[in-house]
Amino acid sequence: MLRTGAAPKLYAGERLRRLRTQRRISQAALARSIGLSPSYLSQIECDQRPLPRPILHRVAEHLGVPASAFEDGEALRLVHDLREAAADPIFGGGTVDLAEAYAATRAAPLVAERFLALYRAFRAQGERAAAGGHGAPVGGPDTIYEEVRDWVQGHGNHFAALDHAAEALAEQEGFRRNGLHDDLVRHLRDAHGIAVTGDPSLLAQGTVWRLNRSARTLALADEASAESRVFWMAHIVAQLAHRHDVDRLLRRTPLSSAEATALARVGLANYFAGALMMPYGRFLAEARAVRYDVARLQRRFGASFEQVCHRLSTMQRPGLPGLPFFFLKTDIAGNVLKRSSATRFQFSRFGGPCPLWNVYGAFARPGETLVQLARTPDDVTYLNVARTVGRGDHAYLSRPRSVAVVLGCEIAYAPLTVYAAGLDLASPAAAVPIGPGCRACERTDCRHRAVPPVGRALDVGSGERGVVPYRILG
Repeated sequence: MLRTGAAPKLYAGERLRRLRTQRRISQAALARSIGLSPSYLSQIECDQRPLPRPILHRVAEHLGVPASAFEDGEALRLVHDLREAAADPIFGGGTVDLAEAYAATRAAPLVAERFLALYRAFRAQGERAAAGGHGAPVGGPDTIYEEVRDWVQGHGNHFAALDHAAEALAEQEGFRRNGLHDDLVRHLRDAHGIAVTGDPSLLAQGTVWRLNRSARTLALADEASAESRVFWMAHIVAQLAHRHDVDRLLRRTPLSSAEATALARVGLANYFAGALMMPYGRFLAEARAVRYDVARLQRRFGASFEQVCHRLSTMQRPGLPGLPFFFLKTDIAGNVLKRSSATRFQFSRFGGPCPLWNVYGAFARPGETLVQLARTPDDVTYLNVARTVGRGDHAYLSRPRSVAVVLGCEIAYAPLTVYAAGLDLASPAAAVPIGPGCRACERTDCRHRAVPPVGRALDVGSGERGVVPYRILG
C-alpha cells in the first residue's frame, strides 16, 4: 500500500483529454469552467504539468466522473507490486523508496512487468520445491493467471464492446429479466440449433456444463442453481455468436502465450455473460434506484450475490459510470480466486491477506451480509460488504466449496449506498485498520500480525515483550 504523504505528482493528461473530447467540450471552455488559463490546461493535457489535487476535483465534478477516473490504476498496481517484491530478503533487505518505485515504473514499465513475472516464477518454484516437487516451469499456470488478471485490470475491468453487444442482443431478442432462463434455452435452439439438456452426472465428474458441437447439445449440471445455469448459457452464446468481438479485444494487446490467450478468452466470454444477464444501462439505473442493494438487485435480475457484486465492479462506461467498486472472491484458506478493482485499492500479490478484513469473518457467519469500514495504510477508508456465497443444499458427500466475496468502495461514495445506514462515516475510530497482508503491511502496531514485514529490521531483545515477539524498526 502507498502512503499518502509520499504520493507523487499526478500526470493525467491523456485521460483528461479523452474525457473532455468524449463530452465534446473544448479545451478553452473547460479551462474557463474550472478557472484556469487555456495555456495551463494545455500543459496539463500534454503532461508538461501535473494535475494538482484541487484542480483534479474541480475537473472531475465538471465532467461528471469520480476523481479516481484520473488515477492511473495500472501504475499504482505496478508500483505496489514492485515495492512488495523488491522487499524480499533475497534482494538484500530494505524497502524500495516510493519515489524510486514510481520513477522506475514510469521510465521502464515493461522492465518492471518482466521483473515481476520473473519474481512470480521464482516464488512458484520455491513453493513447489518446499512441497516436495521439483520446481514449476517459468511461465507456468500461476504466472498465466496473474498475466490475464493484470490484462483485465489494465482495461479497468470494463470492456465496452462486449457491454454494447450484450445490451443490443438483449434488446433485439426481447430477453426478460425474470424469464431469461427460458429465453436463452429458446435462443440457443432457434438461433444456433443447440438443445439444452440437464445431466445429473456432471457434477460427480467435476464438470458443470458440456457443449457437444457435433450432437448440437449443451448439457448443464442438474444440481446447479438457476442463476448459474443462466450464466453458463449466456457464456455459450458469447462463444457461438460473439467470438469476433472477443478476438478483436485480444488482438489489440497480445498476451504472451496461447494458454494465456485461451484463459483470457474464457474470461471475456464470462464478462459477456454477466453483461447479458445484467445489461449495462438497465442494471445501472436499477442499482442507483435501490442504492446498490445487492440483495434487491439479485431478485430483480435473477442473479446470484457474487454475480451482482462482480457486475458492479465493471460499471465504468465513459460518460455513464457507476460507483467505482473493487471485488474479491476468496476461499477459507485465503486463496484469492477472483479480483478486480475500479478503485485505488491494491491487493497483496505475494503474501497472504489481512485477517481483519470482514471477508474472512464472513466464514464464521455464513449467509449473513457483513458491513465494515476499513482504513488501509495509505489512509484511504473503504466501505466493505462481505458474504459467503454458494448454495447450502448440496448432497452430504459433495463437499461444497466454501468461498466468500467482498465488494468495496471508497468512503466518499458510501452515502450513495444502502450499506452506509447506521454507520458513523465521520469517525476515524469507526474504521478497522487493515493491510495488504502481514508480509507487505507497513503497520508496526498490529496485534494480529502473523509474520514480520519483509525487508524491515527487527528488535528481538529480551528487555520487553509485546503482543508479537519482536519490534519492527525503521
